[in-house]
Parts: sequence; C-alpha cells; structure tokens
Amino acid sequence: MLSRYRGFLLVGLAVLPAILVRVGQLELGAVVQLVVFGAAVVGASFLLAWTAEAAQRDISGGLAIALLAFIAVLPEYAVDLYFAYQAGSDPTYAAYAAANMTGSNRLLLGLGWPVVVLLGLMVARRTGNPIRAITLESGTRMELGFLMVAGLVAFIAPATAVISLPLAIALIAWFCFYLVRVSRQEVHEPELIGTAAIIGSLPDRRRRILVPVLFIVAAGIILLCAEPFAESLVATGEVAGIDEFLLVQWLAPLASEAPEFIVAILFALRGNATAGLATLISSKVNQWTLLIGTLPVAYWVGGGGPGGLPLDDRQVEEMLLTATQTLMGVAILLTLRFPRWGAWALLALFVVQFPLTSTTQRLVLAGIYAVIAIALGIRHWRLLWPTIRAAFADPASPKRI
Repeated sequence: MLSRYRGFLLVGLAVLPAILVRVGQLELGAVVQLVVFGAAVVGASFLLAWTAEAAQRDISGGLAIALLAFIAVLPEYAVDLYFAYQAGSDPTYAAYAAANMTGSNRLLLGLGWPVVVLLGLMVARRTGNPIRAITLESGTRMELGFLMVAGLVAFIAPATAVISLPLAIALIAWFCFYLVRVSRQEVHEPELIGTAAIIGSLPDRRRRILVPVLFIVAAGIILLCAEPFAESLVATGEVAGIDEFLLVQWLAPLASEAPEFIVAILFALRGNATAGLATLISSKVNQWTLLIGTLPVAYWVGGGGPGGLPLDDRQVEEMLLTATQTLMGVAILLTLRFPRWGAWALLALFVVQFPLTSTTQRLVLAGIYAVIAIALGIRHWRLLWPTIRAAFADPASPKRI
C-alpha cells in the first residue's frame, strides 16, 4: 500500500525540512539552505506536475489550458520573478533574472528536446522498428509558428540591451493569443502515468476535492521557498567560489523543470516520444513568451520604473545565444520530423557552451546556431510561411494536450 503512494511520501520528505526552517526562522549556512530549499522546490514541482496532469480529467477548454500553463511553470516563475522584482530596487539582481530566464530556455531546448528524441529512437530500435526521426503531429506546426514569431521578435532585446515593457506586453499578448488558439482545438483524454494516474483514477468527487487542495499546497510551498532558494543560490556561489550566475542560470531551472523532463522521458521510454516532445515544445512557447514578458513587469512593480529590465553585456550575449538556439530548434522541426542528427547537434552545441568564457566564443556559438537555422530555413523555405500561418489558421487536425 505504501509503495503505491511513495511519490507523495518522497515529496513530503523533500518539503518538510524547508517548512520547519521557514516556520522556525532557523539560520542555516548558504550551502545547507540551498539543499533544503532546493529539495522543497523540486518536491513541490513534482506535486504540481502530477496534479496538473490529473486535473485534465475534469477541466477542459481555454480555462484549463490557461490554468495548467501557469501552474506548470510556477516554480520557475517564482524564482525568476523574485530576481526581477528585487532588481527594481537593487540593480545587481537584474543579471540574475536574465540569467535564470536564458538558462531555463536553453536547458529545455538544448537538453530536454534532444534527450527525449534520442531515447525515443533508442526504444524504437530495441522494439524492432528502427527509425531515423521522431514524427510530430500536424497540429504541432501551430506551436512552431508561435515559437518562430516570438523567436524573431525576441531579438529586439539583445539589440537594444533591454527587455522593454512594450516588448513584454507584445510577448504576453502573443502568449494569450496562443492560449486562445489552443483552446479551440479538440481536447483528448490525457494519458496519465505514475502518481498522476493514481490521482486521476480516484472517484470524481474525491478527485475534484483533492486536486485544488494539492494545487494550493504545492503553490504555497513554492512561494514559501522561492526567496530563500533564490538567495541561497547567490550566497552559495559567493561562499564556494562558484560563479553565482552559473548557479542561477542552470541549477535553479534544472530543479524546477525536473518533473517535466522526467514525464517527457517516461513517455519516450514507453514508446511515445511524440507526446513527450509535444509537452516540451509547448513549454518552450510558454517560456519564450510569458516568462520573458513578465520579467519587466515584475521589475517595474519592484520599483525599477517602466523603462524595462536592463541587460548587461554578458546577458546580451546570453540572450542572443538563446534566441539563435530557438530559431535553430524551430528550423529543425519545419518538416515536423525531429531527425537523429538534429538531436545530436542541439545537444552538442548545448554542452560545448560551458567551457566558453569569452565574448568572442559565445558570439561564435550564436553564429553557428544562426547559420544552421538559416541554412535549414533556405532548404525548407516552402514551409516557412505555412508555419507562420499555422499560428493564425485553424489546424487541419486536432492536437493532443
């Protein structure tokens, strides 16, 4: 019996120390605090992911899409918006906000997408059906269209060295339009796995009571832990002699996105890499529109004024890297097939960025992303306009969400 609910038990063990520390106002060292609150964020993220999946049995249409889109990224948003809000009164936090945003985006596309594809191809080969690419559903072209437009528009930020309020409003509006478009598509019965399946299999009355309660609990834990987790990232870098920007850029997004990665990987291991990849593509649209768009708003609310979130030279380079990587990812998928070479290319370029330390090296890497994206765009130029048009026109076939 306990094994059936081991997911909840593990989450409880992960979040309990953080709750005790916060309630008891205990003073901890930076590294210990990072571990305690990081574990809580990961645990609450899993709880949110399970509950959001199970909620699809009871909520449909645009409301569900809007709710689930927000809930799925709440852990990441809580940390990033904290940095942006603090930057309004302390400019040193501005770089942390931008670093966390670019890291989460590049982690999702540079690591998440390729791993799911490569695992899917491996499973297909082992089951006696070797293939060279993962084929996406036709409805995915709509999301690629949204991502392509947002990717091009986002180049304004590195060009002007600021994520301006007008750009933020445009990206938020683009995301809202995305929700409207998705809400018009046919909703399919969700395929639940693991703990989400346990919640989803409960009798209707019990499930409809439990799901909101779990949402509130998980959201409360994340809001409770967001500030100390964010501060501990910076403090740990200072104490341990590690670049705090790297911790903020990579460790925080990895903690908040772990549940989503695991769910997508489980889909791939069960022979349904298409579903796992579709989940990550939707998340990329979310991150590259709503996440970027909310940062200048949080900065303004925090006292930074309406001029937008400023980007220093390093963050301009990081933003440029993220924008070019986004376009390369879209260009690879123009044919609605994710080939093996594309997965390896994205993964290799993601890994090779870590030893790069100079401006010239990062700009060269951005140039490589851009050259590959342009080359693929030229090769498949007939698909560029249909992809953009798909963001506005009703899709030819329903999309699974």
